Amino acid sequence: MRSFLKLGLAVTLTILLNLSNLSVAFAVDIIQVTSPGGIKAWLIEDRTNPIISMKFAFAGGSSVDPVGKEGLANLVAATIDEGAGDYDSQAFQARLNDLSISLGFDAGREFFSGELVTLKKNKEAAFELLNLSLTEPRFDQEPIERIRTQISLVLKQRQDDPGYKAQTTLRNLYYPNHVYGRANDGTPESLKKITTSDLKGYLAENIAQNNLTVAVVGDIDRAELGALLDQAFSGLSKKSKPFRIPGASPAIKGGTIILDEDIPQSEILMAQKGISRDDPDYYAAFIVNHIFGGGSFSSRLYQEVREKRGLTYSVGSYLSLLDQAPLLMASVATQNERVAETVRIMKEQWSLMAEEGPSAQELKDAKTYLTGSFPLSFTSTGRVANILLAMQLNDLGIDYLDQRNEYLEAVSLEDAKRVAKELFKPDEITVVIAGRPVGVEAETPLSSNP
Repeated sequence: MRSFLKLGLAVTLTILLNLSNLSVAFAVDIIQVTSPGGIKAWLIEDRTNPIISMKFAFAGGSSVDPVGKEGLANLVAATIDEGAGDYDSQAFQARLNDLSISLGFDAGREFFSGELVTLKKNKEAAFELLNLSLTEPRFDQEPIERIRTQISLVLKQRQDDPGYKAQTTLRNLYYPNHVYGRANDGTPESLKKITTSDLKGYLAENIAQNNLTVAVVGDIDRAELGALLDQAFSGLSKKSKPFRIPGASPAIKGGTIILDEDIPQSEILMAQKGISRDDPDYYAAFIVNHIFGGGSFSSRLYQEVREKRGLTYSVGSYLSLLDQAPLLMASVATQNERVAETVRIMKEQWSLMAEEGPSAQELKDAKTYLTGSFPLSFTSTGRVANILLAMQLNDLGIDYLDQRNEYLEAVSLEDAKRVAKELFKPDEITVVIAGRPVGVEAETPLSSNP
């Protein structure tokens, strides 16, 4: 199984907000390309190395999995490159390896995504193999059963993971009877029900030109890319089956759920309703969360929970950006005897942020960091292509990289305090604890729709 987008597009956007100037490694000139056949893409030409990286996504992902066959999109992503056209699984993979081509797919909750990385001299073969995998996957029985078994084993192992149990419990409580409440990768039971016909049907209904988004970075110009886009995506349906993810709000507000796990250290997950990526106050919320728990060593949670009290090794918060269900979340792990104190401190900080918001110095420091830092680990063609893809999928505009610092600098102290008060809702925090915490009692969650 090969997949590339494990961080998810929401995390990619966090990466975006930490990029201050892409010109260190790449020309920032983003070119809009439309192929002769009408396929659109964003391109950054980079002649530094003879490499081409392409990231692409089709809307839908696991959200369109049929009820009872959860994990269908994930199984498609894991098997689509296990043989195509005249190549069986071994021959297809051997062809990729011989030409040093990297091809992989991933199914998230909202997008079915792919990645192609190739040397420039092998670009025609690379785009041909991509087209074969999308239009003529073999779905032979041997690789399907082999990968189905692999996924099932992983899912069974997760069932013994306290952190995964906490996440699953929260998702099920927050979004019952909604696609966000289902297991993205399915269950061992649902995987057994998926047939070869289901795999082919998923492609036929959901992989199409009208729901395709493409980003390319590398040693290629507009004309070359236009021809290759048609080579890669010709043969796809013009239109996908219509779908819409319904809106979702947490079905519960507040409460503490304890999952009994015989482990010395409890896994703790805290969550409440968040803010959407297209909200005008998003940048203020992003800065406020950075100050609260997203800023690693400088954040309030890190200072209060780890540095001052030594309650944990790692603690943090983040904005989860599912399109129809944004959340503000925090996570921590600590010894069972210290869970009560840890949760109390985190809730106190939650309340303090709501009541007072950030200080002027905290806001200044956060802006300095977020506008001035440039993580050198995000300088490869593949990572920049991922950023371009996220920009398109989230309608950030082609000038986003030029504008993002201005968006952050425009956040005033008044804005930050107002958004902190509106965003942080200490009375609505749901706490899920997997372990045997001492001094903590379960509280019945309150329904959001009494």
